[in-house]
Amino acid sequence: MAKTKTAYFCQSCGYQSPKWLGKCPSCAEWNTFVEELVQPPAGKTANTTFSQTVTAHRPVPRLLSTIDTQTENRIDTFNIELNRVLGGGLVPGSVVLVGGEPGIGKSTLMLQVALDMVNYTVLYISGEESEQQIKMRAARLGDKKNNTYILTETDMETVFRHIESLQPQIIVVDSIQTLHTGSIESPAGSVSQIRQCANELQQYAKVTNTPVFLIGHITKDGALAGPKILEHMVDAVLQFEGDRNYGYRMLRSVKNRFGSTSELGIYEMQNDGLRQVLNPSELLITHRDEQFSGITIAATMEGLRPMLVEIQALVSTAAYGVPQRSTTGFDARRLNMLLAVLEKRHGFRLATKDVFLNIAGGIRIDDPAVDLAVVSAVISSNEDMPINPKTCFAAEVGLSGEIRAVSRVEQRISEAAKLGFEKIFVARHGFKNLDKKEFGIQLIAVGRIEQVFEILFR
Repeated sequence: MAKTKTAYFCQSCGYQSPKWLGKCPSCAEWNTFVEELVQPPAGKTANTTFSQTVTAHRPVPRLLSTIDTQTENRIDTFNIELNRVLGGGLVPGSVVLVGGEPGIGKSTLMLQVALDMVNYTVLYISGEESEQQIKMRAARLGDKKNNTYILTETDMETVFRHIESLQPQIIVVDSIQTLHTGSIESPAGSVSQIRQCANELQQYAKVTNTPVFLIGHITKDGALAGPKILEHMVDAVLQFEGDRNYGYRMLRSVKNRFGSTSELGIYEMQNDGLRQVLNPSELLITHRDEQFSGITIAATMEGLRPMLVEIQALVSTAAYGVPQRSTTGFDARRLNMLLAVLEKRHGFRLATKDVFLNIAGGIRIDDPAVDLAVVSAVISSNEDMPINPKTCFAAEVGLSGEIRAVSRVEQRISEAAKLGFEKIFVARHGFKNLDKKEFGIQLIAVGRIEQVFEILFR
C-alpha cells in the first residue's frame, strides 16, 4: 500500500513545510505548525458531484473585443447598510467572507439577510447549529414567508448534492471552518480543509454565477482564522465588530473588488435582531441638559457617509510620577502629537497631567478632521470651561499649529446643519469657495489654533 503523505502547515498563513518548524519563515509566528495529510489514502476520490457541476458550466476562451462591457445588475439584499458596504448590492457570482468575534452577531446578520430576500431561493448551510436552533432565531427575527432553506451539514460532498438538486440563487455558509471534504484526511478547520472547501465554493460561485456568503472565525489576535490565502480567494472581506458593552455593531469592508473599502454600516443589536442605523449621528451624540467641560462634536466621514461624533476629554493632575495617555476609539500616537503641538506652540503645560480621550458610542475614528475637536476638548477640560453644545468642528491640525482643510467639507457642514448645530469651525483655506448662506449654519473660518481658543474661551 502507498504510504500516506503528510506535511506541516502554518495555521496563520498556510505556509507548507516538510518538517516541523518553531518559527514560520513566512509570517514569523511561533508554534503554529500542525501536521496534516496532503495525499489521501488509496480509494479516496475527489468530489464527483462538484466536478460534474463545474464541467457543465465550464467557460470557453473568448476574444477580448467580443466581451460585453455592460454593467451587470447587482442583487438587492434588502439591507441598506449591507448594500452600502458591498458597494451598491451583491454582485452575482461573488464570494463574500464575513468575520467577527464570537457572539458579535454574524449568524444573526446573515440569517436576517436571508429571511429578508423573499424573492430569492436562499440555502443557509449551518455546521454549528441545529435546525431547531436556527428556527428559534428566525422566529425572534420575525420569520416571514420566504424561500430560505436550512441545511445542517458539514460534508462537502453532501452539501453539493443538495445544491445540485435545489439550485439556490444565494448560498450562506455558517461557517467555513466547520466544512470538510473527503478528498483530504485532515480534520475540519485545518488549513488544508479550509483552503479546499473555500476553493470548491469559489469555483462553483464563478461558474454558476451564484453569490456565496462565507462566515469565518477569527483568532485571538482579531485576524480571520485560517490561511491568509482564504482572504485572497474571496471577492470581499467584511469585518463585523463592536463593543459588547454597547448595542452598536459596525460592518466594515476590509477588501472589496467591486466597491470602496472605506464604507461603514452601523447596526443596533435589539431583541428582535439587528436594526439598521440610517442616521448614526443622532445616536452617537449624547443629549444632556447640563454643559460639561471637555466635550466637543466633530464632523467626520466614513467613506461617503458624513457622521457627527462626540469627543470626550479629561485632563487632571498626574497622581503618580509618569502622566498617563489613554485613548478609546482614537489613535494614541496622534493624541500625543496633538498634545506636543499644544505644549510647544501654545504654552499649555500638559506634560505633568493625565489626559484621557474617548469617542462616545464605542466607534473608532481615523479621520484627521477630528483633530480640532480633540484639541478643543482637551483645552476645555484643562481650563474647566465648557463649549457651546451647538458648536461643531471639522478641521485638521498641523505640527506648527495651523488649521488645515479636510476633504468633503460640504457634506460635513450639511450634516451639522441638518442636526440643528449653529456654528462649525472649518479651515480658512477650505472656506473660500463655500457659500455661507447655502448651508443655514454659521461658518467660522480659522487659520491658527489660537484663533479658535480666542473665540471659544474669551
